[in-house]
Amino acid sequence: MVLFDLPVTTKAERKAATQFRQFLLNDGYYMMQYSCYCRICGSYEMAEKHERRLQANLPDKGSIRTLLVTEKQFMRMKILVGNYAPNERRMQSEQLVLF
Repeated sequence: MVLFDLPVTTKAERKAATQFRQFLLNDGYYMMQYSCYCRICGSYEMAEKHERRLQANLPDKGSIRTLLVTEKQFMRMKILVGNYAPNERRMQSEQLVLF
């Protein structure tokens, strides 16, 4: 999971935030919530590879965090208000790591 809070007060900051979100989408992440993107990785090594790719595409300003969870942990998440997104319903494989 990638969680971020990016400044968007100036035109340059908005452009950097848009480019970062576009990078995430192009790299296989999907938006779980605004500023919270997820990606399934088949192994810990693959998750590390994507973390390196992420570090190479960081904007200059803001706060960006990653959280590595297993699919089993992710599936135990409870939605208190709202519904599952269509992308979340399709995740039924075994032994995958979310990053």
